[in-house]
Amino acid sequence: MRIATVSTLYPNAMFPSHGIFVETRLRHLVADTGCAARVIAPVPYFPFRAPLFGRFGQWGRVPREDVRLGLDVLHPRYGVIPGISGAATPSLLYRAMCRGMERLHAAGFHPQLIDAHYLYPDGVAAARLARRLGLPLVITARGSDVTAWPAHRGPARQIRAAIRQADHLIAVSAALAEGLVSLGADPRSVTVLRNGVDLARFVAIDPALARERIGQQRRYLLSVGHLIPRKGHDRVIRALAILHRRGLGSHDLLIAGSGAEEPRLRRLAASLGLGGRVRFAGSIPQEDLHAYYSGADLLVLASSREGWANVLLESMACGTPAVASPAPGNAEVVRDPAAGLVAAANTPEALADAILTLLSSPPDRAATAGFAAAHDWRSISLGQARIFETVLARRGAAAGAPVEQAACA
Repeated sequence: MRIATVSTLYPNAMFPSHGIFVETRLRHLVADTGCAARVIAPVPYFPFRAPLFGRFGQWGRVPREDVRLGLDVLHPRYGVIPGISGAATPSLLYRAMCRGMERLHAAGFHPQLIDAHYLYPDGVAAARLARRLGLPLVITARGSDVTAWPAHRGPARQIRAAIRQADHLIAVSAALAEGLVSLGADPRSVTVLRNGVDLARFVAIDPALARERIGQQRRYLLSVGHLIPRKGHDRVIRALAILHRRGLGSHDLLIAGSGAEEPRLRRLAASLGLGGRVRFAGSIPQEDLHAYYSGADLLVLASSREGWANVLLESMACGTPAVASPAPGNAEVVRDPAAGLVAAANTPEALADAILTLLSSPPDRAATAGFAAAHDWRSISLGQARIFETVLARRGAAAGAPVEQAACA
């Protein structure tokens, strides 16, 4: 079986954690099933590489070809003009994907199936590519592509068309599967295939040893994710202030992640008298995160929306239970007392209540790790392979169609 995975959500040399959940699932699929895969991961075009251009300069330094964890990755460029090119993004992505597919064919790799991630704009562009080449298409929905983008009329129309065209749809949570059906998907063409957890990477170590390793003396709560509004780090900071007022002053808060919200979050912590009790750890490499998870008393996830939050299972695999917001999808992960608690509401007060409840009667850390261990990647890989094989059998796709030069016209 030969597949081409296409998505802008894929790690690269400059942003190694970007879309790592797509890479992780593909890596396990290849390892567990022996299928052949290539990746087309378009990146924004930016002609300058100087550090003064910040993130845009970093995009300019992404190599056009790479090999990550044994997988060949192409990074064709697509144009982006902030505030202007939004409506044109699916077409720009389609052209970039065409160029990537032409390069695969020139190298002798002829995919039988397109494996796309994220409905808009990626899935819309991939649908156009699959239609042009006569290839079957499987799209994975991952979160805001179902919960947010369909609220916009233009994207909603294109999303519905891509859903109708797709041979099969994968949702990383039951809540997203329901959302796909509400957008017009045939329930028979939707499969819930949740993300797993890498048990070789996320391994529990003694909490005291973990705190020593990361240079943290006091016990702490942990919040992980990009420093953007929807991740809700501000709510966790406010919850910590409530806990301190209630007498739980022994705990710090560590925030692992980077982003534009950091200055505002630092000001918030200082205004609440928590300047010395909130530590911004920055973006932590995946191979080091297990120490941060292991040393924490709790992970707190206060995001306003999630598809399937990988950080929850990662933390649990390290023995640390979670307090999660009631965002759709979170209750599917935190569904056992060993896993933690879902807060009654996504407010600082409700988060503080749940934190106090869980700290007063925490689950056994071994039980928490055992709960996560049931979410192994192999069963997910086999489920994904069955979907692909069924689609190929139904379509009778024995070989990929040749890419015509006109495909990018």
